[in-house]
Amino acid sequence: MTDHDHDQGDAIDGAELLDAVRATVARYVILPSTSAMVAVVLWIAATHAVPAWNCAPRLVIRAPEKRCGKSRLLDMVEGMCHRPLMTTNASPSAVYRSIGKQPSDPPTLLIDEADTIFGAKAGDNEDLRGLLNAGHQRNRPTLRYNAGKDDVEDIQTFAMAALAGIGVMPDTIEDRAAIIRMRRRAPGESVEPYRIRRDGPQLGELRQRLNEWLTAHLDVLTAAAPDMPLEDRAADTWEPLIAVADLAGGIWPRAARKAAVALTSDRDAGDEASLHTRLLADCRIAFQDADALPTAVLLDRLKADPEAPWATHGPNGLTPAKMGALLRDFEIRSANIRFTTGQAKGYTRSDFADAWNRYCPEPKPAEGEGVPAVPGVPSQVSTGTASPPGTAQAVPTTQAVPGLTREVTSGTAGTAWGPRPVPALTDDTRETA
Repeated sequence: MTDHDHDQGDAIDGAELLDAVRATVARYVILPSTSAMVAVVLWIAATHAVPAWNCAPRLVIRAPEKRCGKSRLLDMVEGMCHRPLMTTNASPSAVYRSIGKQPSDPPTLLIDEADTIFGAKAGDNEDLRGLLNAGHQRNRPTLRYNAGKDDVEDIQTFAMAALAGIGVMPDTIEDRAAIIRMRRRAPGESVEPYRIRRDGPQLGELRQRLNEWLTAHLDVLTAAAPDMPLEDRAADTWEPLIAVADLAGGIWPRAARKAAVALTSDRDAGDEASLHTRLLADCRIAFQDADALPTAVLLDRLKADPEAPWATHGPNGLTPAKMGALLRDFEIRSANIRFTTGQAKGYTRSDFADAWNRYCPEPKPAEGEGVPAVPGVPSQVSTGTASPPGTAQAVPTTQAVPGLTREVTSGTAGTAWGPRPVPALTDDTRETA
């Protein structure tokens, strides 16, 4: 950068420039909240100062249905971000090479229709997902063998990236992102039509001014250590955006921190819980007060919940093998247990206790409030002892099974169980307004 360029950047009022970007986005797109608008504007600006950042936050633009404005918002991002690289179906190798060509000044990756890449019907795209995950942090290159040179190459992955699509993105991507939940315009809401040949030059002018302003202050942004209202990965994701807001001044520092807290809270309270964690929470409800349950009974209870995903998880719903694979990551495994109906594969409450406490602790009722009661469920099994390894006996799913007490050690009386009030399950997959 020349001294003349630096002087031009110093002459730009950052707050007024961000206000202009905000007004331009608002002409063509209706965003769901002020916090969403603040995040979009700051993310666009942050793409012009990539050399200053240790983390490259992702911008996830998602909607429940078509015609919610997500692609139009991506047009706004493309028009004003630094070195946009738009793609809908690029191969991972092409994306890697695009970043690796000029790692000191990487392009901004823009992926439209991302649901076709990561959606349920798209199969696995582990290479591209790995790039997006690794590229969130500086100095996380990928290694590729170059047969022509008979050598191993380090290819950089660090770059800003925005993804637009229908439905949720992989949780490993959304965990590194500011998430914008688009919605269809209501009656009475209107925006101006966007025509790239007519309106593109105005966006290009704003892009140029953003670049002049931010590149003139790269030293300040590199040294910035803003006070963060968040912790851990959320703080890493939002730090570049808040640093830009602090540089701009005016209303932007406070607005940025408010947006960071609001959008992160929405994400944590919404449907971003992993399938593993959802299964843990639903197993807590299915167990009620039982000390142990046969695998078949536990599956029946899980699949009986019409709002849970287990009845439709796979062609025939959740299977014992798939449930075992999901729970194994929490060190929870089935065992041969002797029930009054015979020996069968099953799970004990004690197997789940540690994982429940760590990943889905029960909500504490406010002082003076009672805990909601869960309707009683017929008893399932009766007194028995844990059996030595052997061949499990299947428990017919249609057979009524009496109530359970279980002796954990020989000579120790089991504990009778029956329905009692327990905290209601919070449905982590329900999106907040």
